[in-house]
Amino acid sequence: MPRSTAARPRSGSRTGARSTTSPRTTKSTRTTKQTPARGRRRAKPRRGLRAALLVVLVAAGVVAWPTVRQHLSAVPFLGSIVSALPSSSAPAWPLTGVPVDAVAARPALVVKIENSVEARPQTGLNAADVVWEQVVEGGITRFVGVYHSTLPPEIGPVRSIRPMDPAIAAPLGGLLAFSGGVPPYVTAAREAGLQVLSQDTGADGFHRTSTRRAPHNVYAAPQTLVEQADAAHGAAPGAQFDHSAADDPTAVADGQPTATLALTLSGVSSPRWTWSAADGRWLRSEGSTAAVESDGRRIGATNVVVLRVDVVPTEARDPAGNPVPETILTGTGQALVASGGHTVEATWSKPGTGDRMRLTGTDGDPVTLAPGTTWVELVPARAGAVSTD
Repeated sequence: MPRSTAARPRSGSRTGARSTTSPRTTKSTRTTKQTPARGRRRAKPRRGLRAALLVVLVAAGVVAWPTVRQHLSAVPFLGSIVSALPSSSAPAWPLTGVPVDAVAARPALVVKIENSVEARPQTGLNAADVVWEQVVEGGITRFVGVYHSTLPPEIGPVRSIRPMDPAIAAPLGGLLAFSGGVPPYVTAAREAGLQVLSQDTGADGFHRTSTRRAPHNVYAAPQTLVEQADAAHGAAPGAQFDHSAADDPTAVADGQPTATLALTLSGVSSPRWTWSAADGRWLRSEGSTAAVESDGRRIGATNVVVLRVDVVPTEARDPAGNPVPETILTGTGQALVASGGHTVEATWSKPGTGDRMRLTGTDGDPVTLAPGTTWVELVPARAGAVSTD
């Protein structure tokens, strides 16, 4: 039987805001002993010596350069230097880590996708490199699909922007497409350096289908959206997560075997992820119902990253009077990373809106994902829960 979280974990907060305490999640996230202060003071020399050894090993051809980059990046005084060095590894899609002959010179496209009952089944989710699931008003959830390696013919239903979307999309530096949104959220997206493509303002690439009722009938043609990128937003994105160069992501190498992740995002949203060895990926369910796309295919992902986060109400209200919540994505908090039928506990950190998310293991090293697609589950620290089986 799965075991649920008994307490609330540490979660993200704005600079200077108080963070909640971060406890264990479940079986697969067993508590590890905290490194004493004396041990932490010795961490830098140990990492420095390890970094020097790795440089020698890569020169001798014993260790691959991607592995060395991963470990050197964790050394505080070397991280910025290593990030500026070119990679000698074969080209790979930046958002999936999957090898490719050449990375397409196009920007990342971020699309807001509805997940109410009326919106299912959706179109284009399986083609996304990364999908973020966020709680919105009334406890329902909404998806943020990130597309780069693959542009499907159609994506939807497309819905409105929310206050946490700039923090998700800004590190990509590309395009943010949506239908609807209050002006302050749209302004925040522009100020975060994103090119905004809104159905409301007449951007090309949106259409309404006659098979669904409004507002659940807006769909997007991603190729048309990408073709509207201006000179400042046309470059390919950088990596948003660290991917394993070999078939040994951190969860498989250091984690616990896990068959199922059961999540509670709200009283009306309880997604589940079940590992399928036959498919080589995690398969999604909405509660007990298998989640499928409009083409009938099961929705799945190579990796599932669970982040425990603070969710706070804003002054905005929906037509029913529900406050619009904001997920705080800057700060630090507890994470659970699932890859290859295993899970491993981690810590997430994101200093600012434009910074990418970092995942760090209990040993202080970067957590690597398996090459492939990733879903990020933003589970509220107070009202949410995570269990594994």
